[in-house]
Amino acid sequence: MIKSCPAPRKAWAALAFVHLIALAVLLAWVAAQTRPVTMPGLELAQDEKLRCVSYSPFHRPGQTPYDEKLTIPRRQIEEDLRAISAITGCVRIYSIDRGLDQVPGVAHGMGLKVLLGVWVGYDRKRSAIELERAITLANTYRDTVRAIVVGNEVLLRRERTAEEMRALLDSTRAKSPVPVTYADVWEFWLKNTALAAHVDFITVHILPFWEDDPVDIGRALAHVDEVRKKIGAVFAGKPILIGETGWPGAGRQRGKSLPSKANQARYIREFVQRAHDSGWDYNLIEAIDQPWKRTLEGTVGGNWGMLSADTLQTKFPFSGPVSERENITAPLIGTGTGAILALLLALVGHTRTPTRQPMRLAALTLTGAATGLVAVLHAEHARLAYATLTHWAALGAVALATLAMCAALTRWPGNPLTAADLAWQRIRTAGLQSGATDILCVLRGFLLFAAAVAALLLLIDPRYRDFPSLLYLTPAMIYGVIGWLRGNGFSRAERICAALIALCATARWLFEPANPQAIGWLLVSLALALSVLVRRRHRGIRPQQAEKP
Repeated sequence: MIKSCPAPRKAWAALAFVHLIALAVLLAWVAAQTRPVTMPGLELAQDEKLRCVSYSPFHRPGQTPYDEKLTIPRRQIEEDLRAISAITGCVRIYSIDRGLDQVPGVAHGMGLKVLLGVWVGYDRKRSAIELERAITLANTYRDTVRAIVVGNEVLLRRERTAEEMRALLDSTRAKSPVPVTYADVWEFWLKNTALAAHVDFITVHILPFWEDDPVDIGRALAHVDEVRKKIGAVFAGKPILIGETGWPGAGRQRGKSLPSKANQARYIREFVQRAHDSGWDYNLIEAIDQPWKRTLEGTVGGNWGMLSADTLQTKFPFSGPVSERENITAPLIGTGTGAILALLLALVGHTRTPTRQPMRLAALTLTGAATGLVAVLHAEHARLAYATLTHWAALGAVALATLAMCAALTRWPGNPLTAADLAWQRIRTAGLQSGATDILCVLRGFLLFAAAVAALLLLIDPRYRDFPSLLYLTPAMIYGVIGWLRGNGFSRAERICAALIALCATARWLFEPANPQAIGWLLVSLALALSVLVRRRHRGIRPQQAEKP
C-alpha cells in the first residue's frame, strides 16, 4: 500500500472560501425575505369581502378528486366554508360529485352565494347526470345559486367540440331557473365567439402567470386590463365575469413571472382595487391551497390559495406590509447545528489524519454550516413541493447521499478522487473499511447520475418542474473544489453524466436567460460538471490505493 498523503492546504482553503461565500449569500437571502414589503393597492376594510373565490375541498392529506371512492363529509365542507366566509361572500365550485353537491345547502345556511359548476369532459354520461343534478340544486337553492357554469376549459382541453358545448348550454338554459355560462381562457373565447349567443354571460379566465409569454408582476394588472377591454369590445353588450384570476404563492419561476407570497398579496390587492375602479365582476382562484395539484402542475399548482391547506388561516394579510418569511430562527438553527456536527465529526475522525490542522477544521466547520442551512431551506421547499412517495423516495435519496458525502468528507485524508466504478469495486472487496475517499467517489457517481436525470427532465419537460438548485448545491461546492484540485481520473459514465448536466442546464438557461432560478441552476450544474469534464494534470498525485483504516 502507498501511504495516504494529506490534502494540500489549498484544497482546504478553497473549500473554506467557497462555503464561506455561499453561507454569506444564503444568509443574506434569507434575511432579505424577512424584510416587510409595502403593498400597493387596496387594503380591504374589516367588513369588506372579495366578490367570489374558487373552492375545492381536496386539501387534506390523501384527498384528490381522482379518488372514485372519496366523498367529502359535510362537516369538512362546513369547516371550509366557515373559514372562507371570513374573506368572501361567494364560492365557485367546479363539480358537484365527491360530496360537492352539499355545498349549496351549506352555503345557504351561511349566507354565501354559489357559482355552481358542472364538470364536462369525455364522459358524457357523467356530465349528463351532473347537469340534471345541478338544475335540481339550482331550483332548490334558487336564492343561493348565482349561476350554473356548464364546463370549465373544455375547449382548451379539447374534450368536447364547440358544437357539443352549444348544445349542452342550450339544453341547460331551457331548464335552469338561474343564468347559465361557460368558462374558458380568454384566447378560446376569442376563437369561439359564436358561443356567446348560448350563454347569459361570458366567464373568462385571465391568468398572467400562465400566459405563453409570462408576465412580470409589475405588468400583471395592465395585462389583465388589456385582455378585459379586448373581451369587452368583442362581446359588447354581454355581461362578463372574470372567472379565474390570481397569482401563485410559491413554486417555479416562469420567465418573468415569480411565484411568492408578496407577489400573490400584491396581485390580489391590486386586482381588487382595479376591479372596484372598473366595475368588474370577478372570481379569484383560489380559496384554499390544493396539495393534490402538485402532481399535475408542480409546486406552483398547489399554492394558489389564500388560505393554507392545513390551518385554513390566511397566508398573508389583506392590509399592511407583507414578508416572505416571519423570522430566520430555523435557518440559523440549521446553520449552527451543521457547523457543530461537522466539527465534532472532524475531531473524532481518524487519528492519522491532521484533524487539528486549523485550515482543515475551518473548512469542515464552514461546510457543515452551509450544509445545515441548505438542508433547512430544502426541507421547507420539500414540504411545499414533494407530492408523492416517489418524490420523497427519489429526492430524499439524493438528500441522504449529500449528508453521507459530508460525513465522509470529515474523514477524508486527502487522497485524490478516482473513478466511481473503481471505488465501488474496492468497497465491494474491503467494505466500508476501504476508506472515506472511495465513499466520496461512489457518492459522486450517484449524484452525477441523479443530477443528469434532473437536468434532462428540466430541459424536455420544464413547465411544472422546479429547479433543484438547493438539492445539488452542496455536492456542487464540495466536488467542484476537490474534484478540480484533487481529481485524478473519472469513468466514461461519469463524464457522460457531467456532459449531460452541463449541456441541458445551459440549454434550459438559453430558453429563460433572464430567469434567476434558471441562472442559479446553470451555475450549480456547471460547478458540479466542469470538474469532471475538464482534465488537468495534478503534480505529485499518485494513483489512489486503498486507505488504511
